[in-house]
Amino acid sequence: MMGGHRRILVVEDDPETAGQLMEQLVTSGYRVDLATTGNEALSRGTTSDYAVITIDRMLPDIDGITVMRRLRDRGVGAPFLIISALGEVDDRVRGLRAGGDDYLVKPFSFVELLARLEALGRRSDTIAKETILRVGDLSIDLISRSASRHGKEITLLPREFQLLEYLARNEGRVVSRAMLLQHVWDLHFDPSTNIIDVYVGRVRRKVDEQQAYPLIHTVRGVGYCLRAPG
Repeated sequence: MMGGHRRILVVEDDPETAGQLMEQLVTSGYRVDLATTGNEALSRGTTSDYAVITIDRMLPDIDGITVMRRLRDRGVGAPFLIISALGEVDDRVRGLRAGGDDYLVKPFSFVELLARLEALGRRSDTIAKETILRVGDLSIDLISRSASRHGKEITLLPREFQLLEYLARNEGRVVSRAMLLQHVWDLHFDPSTNIIDVYVGRVRRKVDEQQAYPLIHTVRGVGYCLRAPG
C-alpha cells in the first residue's frame, strides 16, 4: 500500500488493545482512525476511504458482524480484517460469510497482522482500479453508482447510469443502437421507438453541457461513441 492507500480504520472498544494497535500501526507508516463503537464505525466507514478496516466482533452497541453487513449494504468496498477472541471454526466461518475478508484470532503476532494488512491492501488497490471508470475528466464509480465530471457530481437516473457505464466500458469504440438495446435494456429486438436517442440526449446534456469539450459523439448511421480528445 502506497501513499493515500495506507489509511486504516481500527474498530476496537478495548482501550488497551486499541492503543497498542494504533501505536504499532502508526510506527509502521499507516494513517489510523479509531472507532470504539459500532455506530462510530458506521459513521466513519461511510464518510472516509480506507484501504482496510480492522474490526472486533464484540462491540458495546452493535456487534461487528452487523456493522460489516451494514457497511457492505452502503457500498463500502474496503476489505475487512476481523480481529476477535472468538476463534472457533464456526466463529471464523460466520465472520467470513458475513462479509469479512480475513480473520485473525486474539492473541496474535503483530508481524502476522502487518502481513495480512499488506495482503488486504493490495486487494483493496485492485478493487479500486476495477470499480472506477475514467474517460477524460469523467469519473464513474461502479460501487456507489455515481458519476462526476471535473469533480462536479452528475445526477443520473438508474437507466441513464447504465447507458453511460456501457459507453465508458467501450471507450473509443462505436456502439450501435442494437448493442445499447441489448446490453442496457436487455432487448434483443428493435421496438421501433426512439428510446435510444432520447436517453442518449438526456445523458449528453448532463455530461457535456457547459463543459470544455464533449465526450459523447454521434456517428451518423452507426451509433454513439464516448471518447476524450487527444
